[in-house]
Amino acid sequence: MAGIFDHITGQPGAPNAAEDAPITDVGDHAPPTETSPLSDVSRTHKRLRDAAQELLKYGLLEEAQKPNLYRIVTTHVEEVSTILEPLDLALGLDEVRGLVYLRVRQDEAAEQDDDWAHPLVRRQRLNLEQSLLVAILRQHFIAYEQESGTGAGEALIAVDELIPQLQVYLGDLGSDARERTRVIQLLDQLKGHGLVSSLDAHERVTIRPIIAHLANPESLQALLAWLREQAAPSSDAADGKAAGEEDNEDNAE
Repeated sequence: MAGIFDHITGQPGAPNAAEDAPITDVGDHAPPTETSPLSDVSRTHKRLRDAAQELLKYGLLEEAQKPNLYRIVTTHVEEVSTILEPLDLALGLDEVRGLVYLRVRQDEAAEQDDDWAHPLVRRQRLNLEQSLLVAILRQHFIAYEQESGTGAGEALIAVDELIPQLQVYLGDLGSDARERTRVIQLLDQLKGHGLVSSLDAHERVTIRPIIAHLANPESLQALLAWLREQAAPSSDAADGKAAGEEDNEDNAE
């Protein structure tokens, strides 16, 4: 007598499964057939898959950081673009700075709509302080490239250089320690966006080349102009208060 394992494994002694199977009326419909899994031969090459996955993970590839993956993307732009196209993503290429990055494809109607609907990309909204620091860092980066040449690496800036520039727009916190903490926290937040590196032993960061593509220069200039306007009334009020105190002192004398 055949056992249960004979039925499962189809070993000798097991009755014919087709003979024991119940008969059902399927009419003219043939039984469904199993489709074979996609063979490795027909799949996208693993190196291209690795490069595309790295782009989707971080949103960019720098030649200085990932030279092999960067070279794969730049030598197979059409293939990588084909992988990204069904996802409504496009490839941005900046060979001078050694950078490839993702861009979201949008039609004109979508660009005019402020609602963000891409299922794979989360819009990173920066607050006022972060946006101000991005504008300052971008100015430093462009100035560095003008002096050293476009694509020159190691655009460094120290925390001590950033503190007085933020004070102009955000005001003085009244403590050097608090000022330093504010800048370091903002830099750490921008590091999460891939805009700067970690602080080195001398409290400096490297400005990443993606900052050149992050925001429209006109928008950044408008932000700086608006901040200057906001800072001007505060300065005028402080000057007026000081003048009033001087008049009171004169009258008292």
